[in-house]
Amino acid sequence: MRFTTKEDIRAPADFVFGQLSDFGAFEQAARQRGAEVLRLDRLERPTVGQLWEARIVLRNRQRRLLIEMTDYSPPELLHFSATSDGIAARFSVELIALAQDLTRLALDLDIKPRTVAARLAIQSARLAKGTLKRRFKRRARNYAFELEDRFAAAARDARG
Repeated sequence: MRFTTKEDIRAPADFVFGQLSDFGAFEQAARQRGAEVLRLDRLERPTVGQLWEARIVLRNRQRRLLIEMTDYSPPELLHFSATSDGIAARFSVELIALAQDLTRLALDLDIKPRTVAARLAIQSARLAKGTLKRRFKRRARNYAFELEDRFAAAARDARG
């Protein structure tokens, strides 16, 4: 099952990429939503090979996710792979500078079952694919608005 969306953000690509590369902030946000997140690597800077283990509750069961960054190409690309309970996923983030202060954010999430049980779960999720697609797009849009607000605040602070 695949989800894709594009959002235009009124902020420079370098700023947007910097925000997307703030993995500590994402870890904290996941913890605030009830996830347990553990960084498994000892890398000091964002780079390929960063590894996280996350435990989340989904459909009333605790799930273990193993997430690895597979591509890190500033200021354009971030790719991640994740595995959990018979499911493999790839998540791509691509940034395209449309103008000095306008960046297109393209997200692509591809989820594939690796077991029969996972195949059944994905099949049942396909019945709600329209709702899931709308939710994916809405979250991307809200994040884009949040990034625009952060950039506007940073620009105001820089002016004094």
